[in-house]
Amino acid sequence: MSKEKNASNGIGLGTVLFLIFLTLKLAEIGPVQYWSWWAVTAPLWIPLLLVVGILAIAGFIVWIGHTLNK
Repeated sequence: MSKEKNASNGIGLGTVLFLIFLTLKLAEIGPVQYWSWWAVTAPLWIPLLLVVGILAIAGFIVWIGHTLNK
């Protein structure tokens, strides 16, 4: 029996997008040169924001459930 690990240590899509946007911004190429730094770094912080938001909503639902059961 073979035990294989399918762990990936590569970079993700968000990181690749950030590196592309960063390169275009610093090289002042195309419309990216006019973007704010918030937009350039968005591929890094938007996934984190989504996870935090989902956890907050789940926590709120659990809290409401405990409150109604009292």
